[in-house]
Amino acid sequence: MAEVLVLVDHVDGAVRKPTLELLTLARRIGDPVAVALGAGAESTAGVLGEHGAVKVLASDAPEFADYLVVPKVDALQAAFEAVSPAAVLVVSSAEGKEIAARLALRIGSGIITDATDLEAGDEGPVATQAVFAASYTTRSRVSRGVPVITVKPNSAPVEPAAAAGAVETLAVSFGEGATGTKVVSRTPRESTGRPELTEAAIVVSGGRGVNGAENFPLIEALADSLGAAVGASRAAVDAGWYPHTSQVGQTGKSVSPQLYIASGISGAIQHRAGMQTSKTIVAINKDAEAPIFELVDYGVVGDLFTVVPQLTEEINTRKG
Repeated sequence: MAEVLVLVDHVDGAVRKPTLELLTLARRIGDPVAVALGAGAESTAGVLGEHGAVKVLASDAPEFADYLVVPKVDALQAAFEAVSPAAVLVVSSAEGKEIAARLALRIGSGIITDATDLEAGDEGPVATQAVFAASYTTRSRVSRGVPVITVKPNSAPVEPAAAAGAVETLAVSFGEGATGTKVVSRTPRESTGRPELTEAAIVVSGGRGVNGAENFPLIEALADSLGAAVGASRAAVDAGWYPHTSQVGQTGKSVSPQLYIASGISGAIQHRAGMQTSKTIVAINKDAEAPIFELVDYGVVGDLFTVVPQLTEEINTRKG
């Protein structure tokens, strides 16, 4: 089978779940070849091999940590030239999409972003996307060059499949642009103990109906009872009730969890664009005419200040 490059998203050798999802999808269209860059790159091989990577191209250089994006593009291009793959898969994060776009431009290929599914086709991989604020589903393929595809987290199950995972050193020559943007400082993000928003299997979000930062602990308590991430609508973050890093929507983060619970969110198109591909959607809103009810699987017309605490208590009781 043809080989498929998968850019590994990891932190000091700890592989993040979206990469394992990419390996599942990559096996549908070829033999996955993982590209691991930066500190701990070689130590990713064990996990990657357990999930289908036939080999791991590893490279560690100070440029990957000291400069933004371009060194990783240089490395992925080097892997592309070494392997001549049938496709290149990248996680659909802000950095991932920039890396993918730059690579596609360099190799003269088409790019598909924010895919939610991937399958083999007679003329190349076929990607499923949710477009126009998730109002339509499209199936697309790249018609020029080798497809470069970014895939949204939670789009595929993690399916172990033992493979060799043999480590090979990737030789990378950095271009002049690699040192153009230097990282001058880093500040560790405070840990909440909750899952990363874009990767969480369950997301609980609050909106304008939460009516103040002092009431967001209701949303957090429900999220914690479910082991979920906490999100917020644009109205809530613009009002200063919750951090902008937790905003779900067209101008925030796009999520696609197994379960999305919207509390006090009317369902403006801006918000829907960021969560409409969730597998199961539950809404709690006292306005029976709220647009959010047009797309939910389950809707509760009621005051969130009554419903959410009762729901949290019931979940905790059943867990106990």
